[in-house]
Amino acid sequence: MAHPTQLSARETALLVIDVQEKLMVKIPTAAAITRNIAFLLDAAVLLEVETAATEQYPKGLGPTVKALADRLPNRPDKLAFSSCAAPGLVDGFRAKGRTKIVLVGIETHVCVLHTTLDLLAANFQVYLAVDALASRYTIDYETALRRLEKAGAILTTVETCAFEWMGGSNHPQFKAVSALVQERMKAMSQG
Repeated sequence: MAHPTQLSARETALLVIDVQEKLMVKIPTAAAITRNIAFLLDAAVLLEVETAATEQYPKGLGPTVKALADRLPNRPDKLAFSSCAAPGLVDGFRAKGRTKIVLVGIETHVCVLHTTLDLLAANFQVYLAVDALASRYTIDYETALRRLEKAGAILTTVETCAFEWMGGSNHPQFKAVSALVQERMKAMSQG
């Protein structure tokens, strides 16, 4: 019997929030964040986890960074800080039975915070992949995580999500996901 907070591929959606060119150049951990989000998107494809993305005012902030844009063809734009303002996003999660939403992206203390609070208010379980979230300043990132955890969000990591989605080494995609893990480890060791 699974714990109520345990992730499963069939109940989960992955939401990539505003990982845009003009914002990412201001994020000190941009390379690591991009790598971790790409890893989780690739795992989501293998494990049939629903994915979605948003862009905050792309006319001013640019498009999603190339390494992720290729993996996210549909990226509705928004002006509100919350991604829940993107037309059809929340209704799409509900229609597909996705009650657990993993969030990645930037900035933790602005768009991620607003999105998390809105999703929690709409009775979704929200998971924050802390190694795939960032803000320009550490104080904003850390304070937002503390606040959101107290509000009911669950802190996790990208690798934890991937392994929870599989449930065990007997999953048909275990070897493929393991290869992604190895690639990520190699990339991390190279900086």
